[in-house]
Order: sequence, then structure tokens, then C-alpha cells
Amino acid sequence: MRPKGTAAELEARRLRAADLLADGKTPAQVAALTGAGHSSVKKWKAALAKGGKEALAAKPPAVRSSKLDDAHKSELVEILVRGPLASGFRTDLWTCRRVAEVVQKRFGVSYHPDHLGRILHDLGFTPQKPEQLARERDEAAIERWPTQDWPRIKKGHVADALPLFFLMKRASVCSR
Repeated sequence: MRPKGTAAELEARRLRAADLLADGKTPAQVAALTGAGHSSVKKWKAALAKGGKEALAAKPPAVRSSKLDDAHKSELVEILVRGPLASGFRTDLWTCRRVAEVVQKRFGVSYHPDHLGRILHDLGFTPQKPEQLARERDEAAIERWPTQDWPRIKKGHVADALPLFFLMKRASVCSR
């Protein structure tokens, strides 16, 4: 598990440990003073012996370069803006799976759909779901409901209303 702190803070801790080791402290004492693990201090001591303090310097994180360069990414944005219908799909809805198909066909690069979601996010796209509305939806009836229908139903006629419960006698069991 990576310790908490920025790369510079962790490097400073390793360099402090190097100074303490140079002063003659044992790895156990250095571990207690720096808050590091005993095995980490032993690794730092071995690195010091091999490469000096430069071996304890912070290293940049390993980042894999993208399979798509900037030109391909801008072309992908143009394709996405044109819409899925222009790319030959039957509905006007982009999914990560569809984008993966387009990227594979157009650029010859294979991505997992979940990873493409991260790339799309980096390009400024956000996940969106289309609003699902019934085809039979009647906007006029929807507008009329809260102003006319609901007040009429809410008032009702007390005389016409059915009782909400019925009183019944308990049944008795006779086994004779």
C-alpha cells in the first residue's frame, strides 16, 4: 500500500532516513523516527549503498501513452458530435460499446468499452440517459390533471363514498 503524502514529501522522508542512517542509526531506529516500515528502511539503505541519495529521488509515475493521438481524438469528437445515425447505427444513442466499434473500425485500435468511458470523460463527454417517455403520452391531459381532475376527485361526494371498512363478527369454531 502506498504511504500517504505527495511525491516530494515521500522523497523528503527517504532523504531524512538517509541522513539518519549516515549518522549511524539502525534501520529499526530510522523506521521509528520516520514513520516508515522496517523493510522500507532496509530497501532504502540498500539503494543508498548502490546509487547514493539519487537512488532515493522521486520517480515520475509510469503512464502509458494513449493508443489514440490528439488528431485521432479530435476526429473522434467530430464523429461523436455528428451522432450515431451518421455512423450507421439504427438509433440516436451513443454507448461505450458503440464508440468502441467506431474506434476499432475507424482507427484500428481496440479498447474495452469501460476504458473508453474514461477517455470520453477526458474529452469532455458525460454519461447521459435519454428521457423515456411513453408514445401515448398526452401533454394536454397531463396539464389538465393537477388543475381540474385531481381537485374534482379529491373533493368527491361523501354520500357516494363507500365505507373504508366493514365490521364483521368473529367466527367461532364448534367441534361438536
